[in-house]
Amino acid sequence: MIILRHCESEFNRLYTLHGRDPNLPDPGLSAQGLAHAQELVPQLAGLGITRILVSPFTRALQTARPLATALGIVPEITPLIRERGLYSCDEGTPASTLARHWPALDFSHLAEHWWSPPPEPDQALNQRAQDFRTTLKTHPHPQGQTLVVSHWWFLLALSDRSLENGEWRHQHA
Repeated sequence: MIILRHCESEFNRLYTLHGRDPNLPDPGLSAQGLAHAQELVPQLAGLGITRILVSPFTRALQTARPLATALGIVPEITPLIRERGLYSCDEGTPASTLARHWPALDFSHLAEHWWSPPPEPDQALNQRAQDFRTTLKTHPHPQGQTLVVSHWWFLLALSDRSLENGEWRHQHA
């Protein structure tokens, strides 16, 4: 599988500028983040990706969209790979609202309030990462590469490595 941290969000941009939580629930990508998501398409398009698993947060959906469009893949909404509940940006958008904003995607399996309440304990985050590994092993995707578009805390729990916004790497399940 290939793991990808979402590109720069408005939260990331403002947090970097001011060093404090800007109180932005489920922010979208910044202008730089949107451009970066487009720039990732030629880097990732030749890697044999045939499935895209994406967190339901807007910043992850916006990161996945250009590549999914280029490859003709409908991303699979995967709440297990959501961000850890710690900051304002980790409050998600209700499933019914996401379904209206993203009509081509299937949110029907999500609870209306699917995100983790803050603060999410280490043990809960690590258990989600383990559950995700188990899911990949019990439901493999043999047709090609799986791309996982997620968040810093979850990807750290999954891979033991810190990824910058828009950074990707190959990862064993």
